Amino acid sequence: MARHCEICGKGAGPGIKYKRRGMVKRKGGAGAKIVGKSFRRFFPNLQKIKIKIAGTIKRINVCTACIKSDKVLKA
Repeated sequence: MARHCEICGKGAGPGIKYKRRGMVKRKGGAGAKIVGKSFRRFFPNLQKIKIKIAGTIKRINVCTACIKSDKVLKA
């Protein structure tokens, strides 16, 4: 199963996850420091739904943004 939307082509995007140490200033600490970074991927919110395409019903992966904007018609 490919992790991309069949309608708009939205797929995974790059990102960074930060590892922090120390208490944040708003809680009375000296501030949280970044002690490590690791690369990660952000995936779109995909739903496997039945839609009607050219008179036939198919089950495809569609992102929630396409479902909300009525780009697809549910079967």
